[in-house]
This record gives sequence, C-alpha cells and structure tokens, in this order.
Amino acid sequence: MTWSQMEPLLTQGTLDTLYMVLWSTVVTVAGGLPLGVLLVLTDKGGLLQNTPLNKVVGVIVNIGRSLPFIILLIALIPFTTLVVGTFIGPTAMIVPLAVGAIPFFARLVETAIREVDHGLVEAVQSMGGSVPTIVRKVLLPQALPSLVAAVTTTVIVLVGYSAMAGAVGGEGLGSKAVTYGFQRFETQFMLITVVILIALVTIVQLLGDGVVRLLARRGRAAS
Repeated sequence: MTWSQMEPLLTQGTLDTLYMVLWSTVVTVAGGLPLGVLLVLTDKGGLLQNTPLNKVVGVIVNIGRSLPFIILLIALIPFTTLVVGTFIGPTAMIVPLAVGAIPFFARLVETAIREVDHGLVEAVQSMGGSVPTIVRKVLLPQALPSLVAAVTTTVIVLVGYSAMAGAVGGEGLGSKAVTYGFQRFETQFMLITVVILIALVTIVQLLGDGVVRLLARRGRAAS
C-alpha cells in the first residue's frame, strides 16, 4: 500500500477518532463531575451525608469501572441503537465510550474534591454559605488543577477505548488498523496508526500538564 493510498484512510481515521473522543469527553465530564461531587457530599461527614445513597452510587460506579470496555461495548448495543438509531459508526460509539468513562472520571473527581482544605469549607459554612455555593465557590475552584488532570487522564483513556471500539464497527484509527493493517497484513499501515495514537496521547498529556501547571501557579499567586 502506497502513501497516497494510506493518507486519506489515516486522515479520516484520525478525524473520526478525534470526533469520538471529543464528544464522549464532553458527555463524560457532564455526567461524571456531578456524580463525583455527589459521592463526596453524601459520604460520612459530608455536607449532605446520606450513607444509603452514597453506597448505592458507589456500587454503581464500581460496577461501571470493573467491566472490561469491550464487553460493555457489546452489552450496550441495544441501548446505543435506542439512543442513536444504530450501533455502528463514530456517533454511535460516543454512547458506550461515555458510559464506560463516566464511572472512571467520577472517581477521579471524588479524589480531587477530597483534596480541598476542609477549613475553607467550614469558613464558608460559618458565613451562611449554602451547599451549592460551597460547591461552586470553594470545592470546584480549589480542585480545578486536579480536575484538569483528571480530564487529561480520562481523555487518554478514551483514546484507548476508541481504538477498541474500532474493532466493533466504531470507525476511527482502531477500525483502520484492524481492517487495513491486520486483516490485509499491511504492517507499515499498522505501525503508522500506532504512531498517530501515541502522538495524540502525548499531545493531550502535554497540554493537560501545561494547563495544570498554569492553574497551580495562579493559585499560589492568589494565595
């Protein structure tokens, strides 16, 4: 296979991968952020302590994290079809990608929120701050560098998930690697897809680390 034959396949595969990862990240953050905050608020000693609810949510999150993505991908085919109308293609893959990543991201959010100085929370409480105010004004801003790091880690995980999704009709670089690299024994094509995936992960990590350092410096300057 010549470069002129590989180039459009690799370009389309990269665009499909970026599309899946971008939108599944948006859905993951939208679902995982409040879930992670809820785990902290309802835990023992939390602002909305509710042990039964905390345990139920914790079990659901743990089950979601423990399922291998390829199994989750297949198990969600009926749900994906219900939501999107099909289980094949980049748009359809956003559903299982997000469902698989939300529990993972929720635990990272929980860890980040727990790192916030409880003294700040108590100070806002003493001034009559409500729970929503504490979440918006204290917990999320103070945990922002850790939350950005959590998003970075999640995006990298989603890149890996998207490659696996390609084996089940998800398009993207994973699909191209299987179809043209593995099934047609095009070793060079396979290696190039691997290099592109490594480059994507590296870029995401560098950007995430840069934003985390910037936020950390601003936090130190403000204090």
